[in-house]
Formats: sequence, C-alpha cells, structure tokens
Amino acid sequence: MQRPRVLRAWRLWVPPGVAAAGDPVCHAMGMARLLIVHHTPSPGMQELFEAVRSGAENDEIEGVEVAARAALASTASDVLAADAVLLGTPANIGYMSGALKHFFDGAYYPCLNDTAGLAYGLYVHGNNDTAGAVRAVEQVTKGMGWERARPPVEVIGEVDRDARDACWELGAFMALAALGET
Repeated sequence: MQRPRVLRAWRLWVPPGVAAAGDPVCHAMGMARLLIVHHTPSPGMQELFEAVRSGAENDEIEGVEVAARAALASTASDVLAADAVLLGTPANIGYMSGALKHFFDGAYYPCLNDTAGLAYGLYVHGNNDTAGAVRAVEQVTKGMGWERARPPVEVIGEVDRDARDACWELGAFMALAALGET
C-alpha cells in the first residue's frame, strides 16, 4: 500500500497516485524548484553537498522544492523543470568531474533554447586547485546562456567550518534565486 506524501514547503497532504513535489503540478501550485546536480565521490564533497542542501532546505525559505540528483542520474527533464540549478563537482586533473561533464553532455542541446537566463550556482572542491574546473563549468554554462547567480564556492584542501558555512549560504541563496528573490 502506498503511503501519502507531505509537501513540506506547502505542508499539503498528497494522496497516493497524485503528483508530488517535482511534478509539473508543483509549478501550477506556485512552488519554485531548485535542482542540485552533484558528483559526490569523497567525504569532503559529501560534507559540502550536505551543507548546500541544508541551506537550500532552510525552514525560513518557503515555497521551494529542492531536488538533489547525482550528476550521472540527472536529466534534461530535471533541468527543464527547475527555476535554478546548483552544481557541485570535485576538481579532477584540472577539470570538472567526468560525471558532471556527462550531465552537461546529456542536457546541453535539449535545454539550450529553453533555459537561457537560468540562474546557477557552483561549488567545487579540489586538493590543490579548482580554477580549471570552475573555468570549464563556466564555459559550458555560458554556452547554455545560464546566468551565474553568485561567485562559486571554491574549497581547496580539507573541508572546514568556513567551507561548510559558505556552502550553506550558497544553498540558501540559490533557493531564493529559484523564487526570483535575489
């Protein structure tokens, strides 16, 4: 037996078989959608992802559904249903992760004409450098016509409290961007 779901941002009861958060009906109900596309292969990236998600799901921000998708599982349909996108990647050999590149490969052309002006944010973790990864993501997002809502959070080395706080703030900021309040 299916259990009912609760849409947290609206505190609505949704019976089984009816659209849930992330479905087009959420837009019809006035709910914005933030899509977090992340590649999280390490404990450091996991810490940053959890901080981003915590900021985005902050109880003080209402009316935003947060959908988190692994980069290898995210689709063009996810992007087309989003009001803002938050990207997370490790810096791998001076570039974004192969998983995030795979996401862009699958979403680029299907989203190219319909997502111009989409607000995006980015967080990157690297052991020595993040510049190449940031540059690569910014080249792709510029080609798609997306607009950077805030400078990227770049974390080099160990993830500390400042890095987690910066990611929390980025998540909250991007939730507000999905609402059009930035």
